[in-house]
Amino acid sequence: MTREMNRRRGESERQRWDRNFADLLQELRVAQTGVQILFAFLLTLPFSNGFPKTTEFQKIIYIVALMCAAFATAMIISPVAFHRALFRQGRKPELVRYAHRMATAGLGFLLLAMVASIMLIVAYLLSTWIAAILTAVAAAGFLTFWAIVPVIRHTWIDEDAEEEDEEVNSDEGDHAAAVRDLP
Repeated sequence: MTREMNRRRGESERQRWDRNFADLLQELRVAQTGVQILFAFLLTLPFSNGFPKTTEFQKIIYIVALMCAAFATAMIISPVAFHRALFRQGRKPELVRYAHRMATAGLGFLLLAMVASIMLIVAYLLSTWIAAILTAVAAAGFLTFWAIVPVIRHTWIDEDAEEEDEEVNSDEGDHAAAVRDLP
């Protein structure tokens, strides 16, 4: 199916890997900004006036959130270092596969960091029980939009792509006919 899609797009295997890498870099730019903001917030938190009032449980949750944000940062930025190491070696497929794995794992750690941050803040402001409930709701939301919907939607892609391809081909045919009809 992939070769057929490439043929329809008129792109070579190398062009497909280049496009996949460019798409992945765009995704990483979005995720990188979010993880860096969260990581910076977590790094400054112990220096705030209220931090000494946290319980042992809250401090443990803070460490979990901090470490998950650190791992997310490392994994989301790692494709850049990998690219530098493989630059101009003709190993784009390997780079794309590695970057995909790191981005996926980085998003997993980002999810954990965000959920732990929610747990920490709500436990500090309200209670551990309310924090547990709201954290579960937040985790369910993240899992729904970051994992379940994309997996379910993945099966619809081929149908949508075929319809879009037909529309594009139809538009191109209309354009070609219009160009032929020019004086």
